[in-house]
Amino acid sequence: MKNRIAVAIAASLFVAGVGVGYAAQKVGASTFQGKSKDDAARALLDVARVQAKDGSWERIAIGRVLYLGGRKSEGQAIFDGLLAGDHEDSDEFRIARVYREAGEWAKAKPLFDAFAAKNPKDEKGLAEIGAFYLLNGDRATAETLFERSFGVAAEFWATVGAAGAYLGVVPEE
Repeated sequence: MKNRIAVAIAASLFVAGVGVGYAAQKVGASTFQGKSKDDAARALLDVARVQAKDGSWERIAIGRVLYLGGRKSEGQAIFDGLLAGDHEDSDEFRIARVYREAGEWAKAKPLFDAFAAKNPKDEKGLAEIGAFYLLNGDRATAETLFERSFGVAAEFWATVGAAGAYLGVVPEE
């Protein structure tokens, strides 16, 4: 009898958990329809925060939208919070991409440099950083990074990213 009760309780908790998880994934039209762009964005970002949980890449994506969408201080707060705690090198790389996308090379460069120093075998990352250097007028550093990248492996996306930079094309992210 005790086993049946335990199984019934576990099953009901599972079903309730699935229901909550499913509801959290749905985004109703009332979240954004008929609202100003600002209010719709804020409401959707509130949902995204719940969906993101503790995912750093997801929080960086939210910070990117805020930073590039004119709410720099809110986006910066997310980035600062991530960088202040334990984080992956890839978090620094992604945040640096946002700064670069915002046209803030001076903020992006130190994060890219730190990533390159910590990840000497990341051929795609090295080539992408090299492309950003080239696009910002530093061909010598770019070519050093390309050489390091191609010395690790001749990876397609690294090669295409480097080639594109010579033509003024930003690497795909």
